[in-house]
Amino acid sequence: MFHLNYFLRNVTGSKPTQHLQNALKAQRHFGCNAKEKLRRVLIVSKLTRLEFEKIREEQLSDECLEQKIRDRGTDYDAIKYYHHLHKDVERKVVRSFQERGIEVQVVNRITIHKDALQWADLIVPIGGDGTFLLAAGRASPFFLSNGKRTPVVGFNSDPRRSEGRLMLPKQYSVQVDEAIRRIIAKDFRWMHRSRIRTTLVGAATTERPSPMDLHEFHTQPVEHKEVMSTAPNGKSRILPYLALNEVFIGEMLSARVSHLHLRIDNSEVTTKTKSSGLCVSTGTGSTSWLTSMNRLSTNNVKDLLEIVRRRTAAGALDTIDPESVSQEYNDNLVFAPDDPRLCYSIREQICVGVWPNPKGLESRGFAKEIFVKSRCVDASLVIDGSIAYNFNDGARALLEVYPEDSLLTIDMDD
Repeated sequence: MFHLNYFLRNVTGSKPTQHLQNALKAQRHFGCNAKEKLRRVLIVSKLTRLEFEKIREEQLSDECLEQKIRDRGTDYDAIKYYHHLHKDVERKVVRSFQERGIEVQVVNRITIHKDALQWADLIVPIGGDGTFLLAAGRASPFFLSNGKRTPVVGFNSDPRRSEGRLMLPKQYSVQVDEAIRRIIAKDFRWMHRSRIRTTLVGAATTERPSPMDLHEFHTQPVEHKEVMSTAPNGKSRILPYLALNEVFIGEMLSARVSHLHLRIDNSEVTTKTKSSGLCVSTGTGSTSWLTSMNRLSTNNVKDLLEIVRRRTAAGALDTIDPESVSQEYNDNLVFAPDDPRLCYSIREQICVGVWPNPKGLESRGFAKEIFVKSRCVDASLVIDGSIAYNFNDGARALLEVYPEDSLLTIDMDD
């Protein structure tokens, strides 16, 4: 994997910007040494369904809103119950920090902004993995002055319904005071989660990209700042959002075939593909969409064993348990959160006739860097299922992992 300085000087013909040079320097945070204390915490609160409905129908009274929701056939009581469930956890976290003399600000998906992120020593999302991804995306060093690197630690506000793999262990949703005591006492292990850096390359980047937030309750333009360098053959823009889970590239209309040209690592071969899109995942994201996309069911294994059984001696496979084989295969799809590799998966790749062209590119594999060129009609490059950029015919992107881009969080799994 080549480093940023190499890319800017040898690929774009440019020198690193001051912002990027700052981002490469070691950053101070409250846990980097014994003298650093936690003073300011930014709570990133989940935007609940009830809050969204009130924002969308702000002209309605609470009584009229309730009736409108019930008239749709939606369970208003459940919406209200889960709203209060989340808020109860949020209040406990805020109170616990404040009782220890720590200053707290609370924002949500709509009100989060750069100044609040710059202010915080620690970012604490409260909700589920979606809220954690929101906080991590906005906590990019490309958004903050001098490439500031702020740790992110999350609380799962609904552990019975939400797996919350990115959050603290579920017991801390109840034992909030104990979790915060350990955070302040630095009674934990630091964890670095690799993230994907996306660079838009070439002439197609001359217009400033306009990202959209695709969250189901909040679709609108979002705050944006890209790092730009001028090259002899055009411009390159490093997108400020770093993907903690995955980058997906493909047509927005799922029934339309995605035409993408791919080059893996330092290969001189560019492969033309037709598929349902490309998913490029980190180790953190390997437990999510990547596994869902590639998992084998027990029935899949049974079908394979039946084919093998017809080609082997009688009884040779009778002791094999299809369910355990399926479980082992699916477990092996997951790799470590700090792994510097990318895992790509070409979703439902067309492998008949001349496709892919040339032959030989597997539908799933590991890489250090991936170059993608679009031949799509109405496609997007989507970061962590939320931030979307147009990625139509002619658009080009380079996906990489850099150690300095990793997300700093903590591990309390005892």
